[in-house]
Amino acid sequence: MIEKIEKYIVEVSNLVANTKEEAENLRIKYIGRNGILNDLFDEFKTVPNEQKRSVGQAINTLKNNIQEKIDELISSTKKLNLEIKIDVTLPGDSLKLGSRHPVNIIKNRIVEIFSHIGFSISEGPEIEDDWHVFSALNFPENHPARDMQDTFFIEKNPDILLRTHTSSVQVRVMEKEKPPIRTISPGRVFRNEAISARSHCIFHQVEGLYIDENVSFADLKQTLLYFAKEMFGENTEIRLRPSFFPFTEPSAEVDITCTCKGKGCNLCKNTGWLEILGCGMIDPNVLELSGIDSKKYTGFAFGMGVERIAMLKFGIKDIRLLFENDVRFLKQFE
Repeated sequence: MIEKIEKYIVEVSNLVANTKEEAENLRIKYIGRNGILNDLFDEFKTVPNEQKRSVGQAINTLKNNIQEKIDELISSTKKLNLEIKIDVTLPGDSLKLGSRHPVNIIKNRIVEIFSHIGFSISEGPEIEDDWHVFSALNFPENHPARDMQDTFFIEKNPDILLRTHTSSVQVRVMEKEKPPIRTISPGRVFRNEAISARSHCIFHQVEGLYIDENVSFADLKQTLLYFAKEMFGENTEIRLRPSFFPFTEPSAEVDITCTCKGKGCNLCKNTGWLEILGCGMIDPNVLELSGIDSKKYTGFAFGMGVERIAMLKFGIKDIRLLFENDVRFLKQFE
C-alpha cells in the first residue's frame, strides 16, 4: 500500500489544469466524497497493526500534497482567466479629468495679477487672537464686529476667535517686516452670518497692503484700476465711493462698470455699477500700533471677497453653490 500511495504522490505533483472547471474535477477525483483519498482510508482499515504508523503518515502526506496542489491550480486558473479577459489591443479608457474650483480659479488669478506689480504673498493662522483681528486694526472696544452675533469666538477663551478677515495677516507682516512692504493675503475667513443666496458664514478674501514713503491715494486708485482691467477687461472703469473702515482713513468702496454697460440690469440693480471691494489709506494709529513710524511712512490697504468676484465673473447667482460640491455645477469649469 505504501507503493500505491507514493505513486499517487508523484501523480499529484504533476497535475495541471487550464480552467476552473478542470481544477474542480481534480479536487473531486482526489479528495471528493468518493475520491481516491477516501478509498485509501477505507483500505487503511485492513492494514496490519505494525504497518499502520508508516502507512498513516504516508496517507497524511498525500492528503496535504493534494490540498496544496488543488489550491495552487485554482489560484492559477483565476489569474489565467483574468489575463484572458483583458484585450491589450483595445484602446484604453480615457481618464476623466477634474477641474479647479471656481473659488481657486479666481483666487489664483487675483494672486497672479498682483504678483505682476510686485506684491508678495503672506499667509497666517485662521484661529487668531483679539489683538491681530481687532485691537491692532483700530477697532474700538464697543465695535459690533466684536460681538458674538458677528464673530465666532472659541469657547472658554474670549480672546481667541476665528478670524473675520485676513487683515490679521497684514498686522503680523507689519510687526515682523520693515517698510517698504507690498503684500497680499489670500485666505479663508469666518463670520457669524445666516447662510443665504448672497452670504455665507465661511468665505475667502484677498487683502492687499502697501507701505512706503510718499504713498498716496492716487497710488491706491491706479493699483485698483489696473486690477479691475486685468480681471474684468480693458474697457472696465471704476468709481470710488466714500465709506468707513476702522483701520483706514480715508476709506472707500470700489465699484466697477456692470456687464450691461450702464443700461441697467438685475445684477447691478439698474445702477450700471457693481461693488467689488473696500479700500483706503492706512490709519496712522494702525501703523504706530505695529511699530511703524507714521510720520515717515504712509500706505494703503484693500480687501475683496473671492466668492463675490467669482459670482460676478461666472454669472453665479447663489453663493451656496460654491460650497455644496455638486459635481453637476463644478463640471462647468472643466
